[in-house]
Amino acid sequence: MTADWTANLPPSAVSYLEGRRLDEVECIIADLPGIARGKAVPASKFARQSYFHLPESIFYQTITGDWGEAADEEVGFIERDMILKPDMSTATAAPWTADWTLQVIHDAYDRKGEPIPYAPRNVLKRVVKLYEDQGWQPVVAPEMEFFLVARNLDPAKEIEPMMGRSGRPAAARQAYSMTAVDEFGPVIDDIYDFAEAQGFEIDGITQEGGAGQLEINLLHGDPVRLADEIFYFKRLIREAALRHNCFATFMAKPIASEPGSAMHIHHSVMDRDTGRNIFAGPAGGETDAFFHFIGGLQTHLPAAIAVLAPYVNSYRRYVRDSAAPINLEWGRDNRTTGIRIPLSSPEARRVENRLAGMDCNPYLGIAASLACGYLGLMEERRPSKQFRGDAYEGEGDIPRVLGQALDVFEASPALHQVLGKEFARVYSIVKRLEYEEFLAVISPWEREHLLLNV
Repeated sequence: MTADWTANLPPSAVSYLEGRRLDEVECIIADLPGIARGKAVPASKFARQSYFHLPESIFYQTITGDWGEAADEEVGFIERDMILKPDMSTATAAPWTADWTLQVIHDAYDRKGEPIPYAPRNVLKRVVKLYEDQGWQPVVAPEMEFFLVARNLDPAKEIEPMMGRSGRPAAARQAYSMTAVDEFGPVIDDIYDFAEAQGFEIDGITQEGGAGQLEINLLHGDPVRLADEIFYFKRLIREAALRHNCFATFMAKPIASEPGSAMHIHHSVMDRDTGRNIFAGPAGGETDAFFHFIGGLQTHLPAAIAVLAPYVNSYRRYVRDSAAPINLEWGRDNRTTGIRIPLSSPEARRVENRLAGMDCNPYLGIAASLACGYLGLMEERRPSKQFRGDAYEGEGDIPRVLGQALDVFEASPALHQVLGKEFARVYSIVKRLEYEEFLAVISPWEREHLLLNV
């Protein structure tokens, strides 16, 4: 790093530091769940370093803090160090801190300079490069749903909606209500302020159908950049909520009686030479590539569900008539189908994957969704007939529990080839351990209904 490295920061970071002395830099990387891991270092030290080290075992860790036996069998579990190099284009403010702090996302390499294959950001970069090798540029637009809930310090206690500005708990079934959004006004104000300080542009905030459930839409763009923003957004939303005595949760289904939270992913693919959307023909018609992409999603999404729905709680979201898909039908402007074609001009034609939960790692969720579309393009898959009507009346055709989803994921060499075989191996080991940890827990339902009745 050069002595004047702060002069080449992104404009939002330069603006944030104007007239101030930078105190600290948080060097971070996303692990498999999407948790920020890393080190906080004084700004003077960051200026002198071009990389730092973390053990590769951070990618073997479950959400509970246990460790999967995912190390290289020839070497064993020796916790080798990775070389983490900063991507300075990701430098952004941490505006909730007491001092002047920047965050910088790092990429993970081994000692030979090769990307660590199970680092989530590297997985997404791998998939994007496959598109680029075909002369394509994938474009995504994610939607983020989440709940603002009352502080919950007891895991045995059910999660409740937060108390609104009026002094009443957030109300359910108020989708798109501006009054409901106003209830969270102070939290939303901080979300906007933090996002502005970090240089993020929010396309809109709306009230969703659940009590205390909000949705933030982001502008379409490069998949890696958008995944970076979601990674950052999860942290800034949590910090904004904590300022107002509530929690922000990205659980797929935090409240049993309310709808779940999704991360809908809109996809289009541009021709890198012409800049044209390959889903639209010269006269604006739907192209073979458009249908092949849909066919790829229908064919390969069952294997990708374990990535899009990574926890046992994720599958509680796939409930008939509860604003989440239960099958892989596709339809135009139909929110009951798993694959939706929104209303748009031919130039903006896109395919929406409604299956991903907000609890998935954004890098891995976007990578898996793009991987399915890529396979469809390469295999020239044809989709089923367009579905018309209420797709909830049909049969479910996606895995319903994590164990089943992992079975399908592990039996998909095509998806492994795109995401990376080593990633697939490590991911499966870690998720199997998490599932076994869950199965070892006796739930309140079991104690209530089985203790004296069976």
